[in-house]
Amino acid sequence: MARVLNVAKDGSGEFATVQDAINAIPLGNTLRTIIRISPGIYKQPVYVPKTKNFITFAGLRPEDTILTWNNTANRIDHHQDSRVIGNGTFGCGSAIVEGEDFIAENITFENSAPEGSGQAVAIRVTADRCAFYNCRFLGWQDTLYLHHGKQYLRDCYIEGSVDFIFGNSTALLEHCHIHCKSPGFITAQSRKSPEETTGYVFLRCVITGNGGASYSYLGRPWGPFGRVLFAYTYIDGCIKPVGWNNWNKSEVEKTACFYEYRCYGPGSRTTSRVMWCRELVDEEVVQFLAHGFIDPDPRRPWLAQRMSVRIPHSA
Repeated sequence: MARVLNVAKDGSGEFATVQDAINAIPLGNTLRTIIRISPGIYKQPVYVPKTKNFITFAGLRPEDTILTWNNTANRIDHHQDSRVIGNGTFGCGSAIVEGEDFIAENITFENSAPEGSGQAVAIRVTADRCAFYNCRFLGWQDTLYLHHGKQYLRDCYIEGSVDFIFGNSTALLEHCHIHCKSPGFITAQSRKSPEETTGYVFLRCVITGNGGASYSYLGRPWGPFGRVLFAYTYIDGCIKPVGWNNWNKSEVEKTACFYEYRCYGPGSRTTSRVMWCRELVDEEVVQFLAHGFIDPDPRRPWLAQRMSVRIPHSA
């Protein structure tokens, strides 16, 4: 049986802020704890520590339940619990999740720093077995930091400009909407060696832009073995015909693993793609096109367990 905590800005819940509810969860938590967040704009940084696992954020609609802050990598800020945050990209997230088995549903995570502010993370996820359903991730540069662990995102909306989905986790993004707000790069995956099993798979997603000429890349390798696949994905004309960028490091063209498979739309034509990306064939792509990419052990499927604990907000 799950524990349920209620957050409401108007005082009608047990807690007025999301952080107060997190703070009330005991250290070493082993019981699924659902934090129901009433509609509202919650302006404060949120931190889920590694000592608090099995937490669910549940909203009614992502458009109505917004967790937002405006810290940037080049600014020092102070959290209400006296932690100093803002020490570079790693610490500037409006939300930071380090507790494992985290779930969010119907929540918006936003970094409201304006365009040109530099790195401004909406959420950093440094935790294993995390899932996001029907969430929005809003920002400009470095919006969604999938830093470490395994994550599953379904029916989510992610927007940004430069490197706005980045890190070195193993992530499957399914039926997600990726929106390129201005010139830049969708992904910056940082796999460091061929032995690492990390990478990002975009499966049956949609990529859109602002209606202008081609101005964005599908990605560039933050690490020399960066690995990204777009499969069965609609790609509109905002993506440059070359598709991918080498970050001005020609040597990574021999190591980066940038793949496409049966994508469609005006930005999907591969005739002008860089020579060092690949269109996979059926036999090669099988390993990526299932939940097994992030959930490889059929004896203990964490993703099925995560799905089973999703409950209606009104329950």
